[in-house]
This record gives sequence, structure tokens and C-alpha cells, in this order.
Amino acid sequence: MSTTDDDASALGSLPAAAAEAVDLLSRLRLGLEQVALPLGIDGAAESARIRDAVLNQVDDYVLPRYRSLDAPLLAVVGGSTGAGKSTLVNALVGHPVTRSGAIRPTTRQPILLHHPDDVEWFTTARVLPHLSRTRGHRADPEEAVTADRAGVDPDPAAIGSLVMVAEPSLTAGLALLDAPDIDSIADENRRLAGQLLSAADLWIFVTTANRYADAVPWELLLDAAARDITVAVVLDRVPAGVHAEVGADLRGMLERQGLGSAQLFVVTESVLDSEGMLPAGAVDPLRDWLASIAADAGSRSEVARRTLNGVVRQLADKVEGLVRAEEDQRRAAARLTGDVDSAYEQALQEVLASTQDGTLLRGEVLSRWQDFVGTGEFFRSLESGIGRLRDRLTAFLTGRPAPPEEVETAIETGLHAVLVEQAAAAAEEVEQRWRQDAAGRGLVHGLDLAGLPEDFPARAAAQIRGWQQDLIHLIQAEGAGKRTMARISALGVNGVAVTLMVVSFASTGGLLGIEVGIAGGTAVLAQKLLESIFGEDAVRRLARRSQENLVERITELLQTEANRFRRLLETVPDEEASAQLEALVPALRRLAGRREG
Repeated sequence: MSTTDDDASALGSLPAAAAEAVDLLSRLRLGLEQVALPLGIDGAAESARIRDAVLNQVDDYVLPRYRSLDAPLLAVVGGSTGAGKSTLVNALVGHPVTRSGAIRPTTRQPILLHHPDDVEWFTTARVLPHLSRTRGHRADPEEAVTADRAGVDPDPAAIGSLVMVAEPSLTAGLALLDAPDIDSIADENRRLAGQLLSAADLWIFVTTANRYADAVPWELLLDAAARDITVAVVLDRVPAGVHAEVGADLRGMLERQGLGSAQLFVVTESVLDSEGMLPAGAVDPLRDWLASIAADAGSRSEVARRTLNGVVRQLADKVEGLVRAEEDQRRAAARLTGDVDSAYEQALQEVLASTQDGTLLRGEVLSRWQDFVGTGEFFRSLESGIGRLRDRLTAFLTGRPAPPEEVETAIETGLHAVLVEQAAAAAEEVEQRWRQDAAGRGLVHGLDLAGLPEDFPARAAAQIRGWQQDLIHLIQAEGAGKRTMARISALGVNGVAVTLMVVSFASTGGLLGIEVGIAGGTAVLAQKLLESIFGEDAVRRLARRSQENLVERITELLQTEANRFRRLLETVPDEEASAQLEALVPALRRLAGRREG
């Protein structure tokens, strides 16, 4: 939710302190929307839940309250299944409004009871903007509330709506919201209950003499303590003879958990009348306490400010936790990136090793080279003296048995096979590592990244041919002089290029047996042949540039493949986004400590 022109106009009508708060919280909301936790590391799911809950609370309560500091208070009635929430709400207004099965289209819809004079505060999207509104009414004083859509089949989506009921018996300035059970068997009910409680100015928490020590209620009560929200705890269904004992025990638990300021109301276990109502006067102390808060503007303001300050303090803590969660994401992403980098660097080194240790001069390449140069004639030239090689070059080439293109094709085939093999090995290695890492497992789930893309062989072949063309351009540039060009022409540009490829690959490191001697002679022959054309220094320069160009092309090809994995990490937040979010924390803490309006 970005700050729109309407928002800016609304800010102009707020007191300065409230306008500053709304601006800060709007920027916070933008930052929270950008919090990304895509990696399935420990704590990520919980951090994502916290992010969503904080966004809901900012939308549902914090921003609306700062924009309308004088709006009526919202008291949310919450509790466990069977605690008596609906019975309590009925008793507070003096007649049945929330009888089970009486609300349509579904009894799971929360009911918001408000004084008729406060209707405009709650029928708009000022508070709980993501929940739609349905008007409710009492068709007859003897009947419970029904919704305007009564008679419509129950709609599961209706759980995301509020039934709005105007109730004259309530004091203006405070509304009651009957929330779903916090321990409902339905996940959506529990989520909605938590969302509604997070939007409350004060809580009315209902429990029973048998269940007040249960874990689920205390999770929410501890959250209330952390928020410093005003809380009224209603201890329901207490047998008449144990009021003092049970009440004292619960009071002690509240004090030990930081809720010593909570109001405690004890409701005696009673027989309900035919309408399901408690005896008259059973909840008078609670009703009077709520009425005293609602009737006094100062009391309402104090409750709202206390809750706001507590919520904003908690927001600051949670934002810091989310920043740390993003740091964890970046560390995990760096680990996964390291897997990619190391696997594809290894592939690059393996390919380059094959071009430097003589491996590519084995078999077919060596055979085609020998066919091209005419092994016997060349070695006789070497035996007669390398010095005469230049003079005999033209005569030697006359009637050569094989064109240089066959050598080029053999080199391309051999290098292509190495590239495909190493790229496939790297992809398989990365996918295996990621599947073994919780951070990467979800990224590769359902994907087949271990296999090479269908177009990889073609792209690899294109890079090799591109390198071969680059060598021709290098040779043409180096042989710009007339004399040198004449020598090149005697052998042919392609022939010189093939010879340069052999020089680039020539070594005996990867060869065995008779191939060692043959390849060694081949290297010397190719080297001397090029020197006879360009000179010794130029040959070294050409060989170096040839190797550099090949490394560049192979690197580009392999990095393109590595990017298939890296792209999956693009949603991990960068440090700048986290820093911007973290920078809001001090301002939130200052806002939480502010007392003025």
C-alpha cells in the first residue's frame, strides 16, 4: 500500500506528530512488502509468517489508529472453544446477539457490535480494511442477530467478512468484536482470530476455571504482555465456592507473566435461562469498567496510546528480526552461489586442461593433422634443416593430401565433446549439492537442471567456430605486410589458422606411448612453420591471444549455463533493501516512546 495523493491529503489534516507517524509507518509498510524469504532455511517459514502478520497489523490497526486517534475503541473478545465468549457478549448487551447457528451465512463470521452513533467509524475500511462488511440486525427482540444476506447458502469466503450490528445498549466510544475461537480446528478461523486480536485497542480474554492454565491462551496473553495492551481477563464458569482460590491463582499467574495490570473479572458458574442468557448482573463489573473507559475521552485516549506504543515497540523488534532473517537468506544464497561458482570453475579448468595438455591432439585430430601436413615430407624437411623450411614451403604444399578444414572439423569435434561433458558434469554437481541443502532444495524442486538445455550443443559449436574465425582474423591482422601475406597465401589462411590451433594445444602432458613422440614432433613442426611466416615473437603473441580468446569464449558459454542456477537466487533481498528497512527501527522506537498526540 503506497502513499497515494489521497493519503497525502489526509496527512495534511492530521496533527503534526500523527502525520509523521503515518508517514513513517507507510514507509515501513513498503519495506515490509519487499521482504523476501525465498530460501527454505531454518526459520524462514516463521519469519514469513511474522512478516505477513506485521503487514496485517499495520493495515488493520496501526495506520488506521494513527489516522483516527479519536475513533472509538475496538475491544476484541477472544478465547478458546467453549469458553463462553458468545454468552459473555450477549450478557454485556443484555440480549442474545451471537447465538450458535443464528448468524447467516455462517456462524464463523465475527460480529462487531457498535453504538449507532459510531456506525461511520466501522462500516468503512478505516479499520480491518481487508475484511468486507455485512450489516446485521435483530428481526425481533426475541431473536438473535441475522445478517442482511440471511437465507443465502453458507459461503466459506464469508469468514473474511464482519457482521456489523448497531447496538444502542453499548456506550458510544467503544465497540465489541466477537472473534472466532483461538484454538479452532479450522486453520482459517485461528488465523482470523489472531488477526482480529492484533487489531484490538483492548482485549477481553475469556477462559474458564478448568482451562485457564492451558498453553494456547497463554501464548496470546504473553503476546499481550509484549504489546503492553490493555487486557481484561474474564474467568468464566467458576464454582461459587472457589472464587477466591481460583481467582488468586490466576492473578498470580498473570503477575508472573508481566500482566499484573490486567483487569480480572470472575463470573460464577450459573444455569442459563431459556434464551441462553446469564443471570442479570453476572457481568455488571465488566460492563461498568468498559462503560467508564468508553464515556471518558481521556481514558479512551490513554488506552489507545498505550496499545499503540506497545505495538510499535513490538514492530521495531520484529523488523529487526526480519532484517536478520534476510541476512540469513543472503548467507545461504552465498553458499549456493559458491556451489555454482566452484562447479563451473572446475568445468572451465577441465576444458582448458584438455586444450593445454595435449589431450586434444590425440586420435582423430592428430591423424587429420598428419594428413594435412604430409608427415613424411615435413619430417624430411626437419632432418635436412629447419632453415630450408621457409624456402621449401611453397613446393611442399603443392599436392597436399588433405585440406585444413578436416583438421578444423576434428578439433571442433574434440573440443565440443569436452565442453558438453564438462558442462553436464557441472550442472549435475550443482543440482546434487542444492538438493542436499535445505536452502536450495525448494529452488530446484520440480526442475530438471541437471540436464543441459537442448540448444547447448549448438551454442557450444557456435563458440568453437567463432574462436576459429577469430584466429583467422588475428592471422590476417598480423600478416598485413605484403611479404608475410604472401607466405600466408602459400599455405592458405585456413591452413595457418589450423597450425596456430595445433600450437595452442600442443604439449605431451595428456598423451601416452607413441603419441608422445608424434605430438612432440607435431608441436615443433607447427611452431617452426608459423615462425617461418611471422617470426618468433609474433608466434608467441598469436598463441597467447588465441588461448585468451578461447578462454573468454568457453567462460562465456559456461557462465551462461551457471546463470540457470543463479537466476533462481535473484529474489533473495540485497543488502541495500535490508539496510533501508533497518534504518526505520530507531524511528519506530522513538515513536513508541512518544506521549504527545
